[in-house]
Amino acid sequence: MSRPTFIHNLLLSAICATSAFIGLAHAEPITNSRGEVITLDPSKKPSQNFDLSDWSISLPIDTNEDGIADNVPETYLSKGLSVEPLFYTAADGGMVFAAPVKGPKTSKNTSYTRAELREMLRAGKTSVGVKGITKNNWVFSSARRQVRKKAGGVDGVLEATLAVNHVTTTGSAKQVGRVIIGQIHATDDEPVRLYYRKLPNNTHGAIYIAHEPLDGDDQWYDMIGSRASNAKNDEDGVLLDEVFSYRIEAKGDLLTVTIIRPGKEDVVQEVDMSESGYNKSSQYMYFKAGVYNQNNTGEDNDFVQATFYQLDNSHD
Repeated sequence: MSRPTFIHNLLLSAICATSAFIGLAHAEPITNSRGEVITLDPSKKPSQNFDLSDWSISLPIDTNEDGIADNVPETYLSKGLSVEPLFYTAADGGMVFAAPVKGPKTSKNTSYTRAELREMLRAGKTSVGVKGITKNNWVFSSARRQVRKKAGGVDGVLEATLAVNHVTTTGSAKQVGRVIIGQIHATDDEPVRLYYRKLPNNTHGAIYIAHEPLDGDDQWYDMIGSRASNAKNDEDGVLLDEVFSYRIEAKGDLLTVTIIRPGKEDVVQEVDMSESGYNKSSQYMYFKAGVYNQNNTGEDNDFVQATFYQLDNSHD
């Protein structure tokens, strides 16, 4: 059996065996981060419901058997890519991402699997370089003017509405239940990683962020509940299959992350990045969204899964 088929069957059997299978009935209309009702067509491919023209996607399969996870460029993604059960349209029209514990990684330096979009501002114009200060990436407005002119955008906002459907329930206490659902990635590091985590014995999950200065340790900020591996259940936390929104904004050296839940107060975390090094001339940015599994110690067929109902990226 080929490796792609093995990974497909591994995850398919796991998803079909869990109650977190996609196709949820929603009692209320789903609204986006701005409170607008979302309408999606379950008969369409992800790129027909969402504008994916400036995104590529990494999937935990290895069709060319080079030992690295496949990356699908933005042009092919926009033509209607669907790879069930890793990336496809759910019965409610949402865009599903799933990543098992076992599977190929995006590089030899990466420890975890992912089904994750990577922002590509070049939108299929392959003459534009993927890496570096090019029209494919963006920079902070605190960067030098010469750098800003070369970039594809300045500052940025990523807005998403989603539900986390499943997290890992096996593996080490330090890793179980963790998944990254949104990022700003820089040249080598991450100005922000947005996590959801639900422990096996808890009914509600936590949401928190990490900010990684270029020099120094990660800075952690709990937004809803606690990221601790022994956290007690917090009934104000986020349930599996609960729809919520996030907004990640970088404006100059100020990072602002907002969690939006219908009927509840917004939760906002600001981070001063003025001493973090991302305004240097070598630093370029791009958004990432989907699921980045943060558990490599669980059972092979354990997995993470989320369904997105909104995905909007914008820049000055």
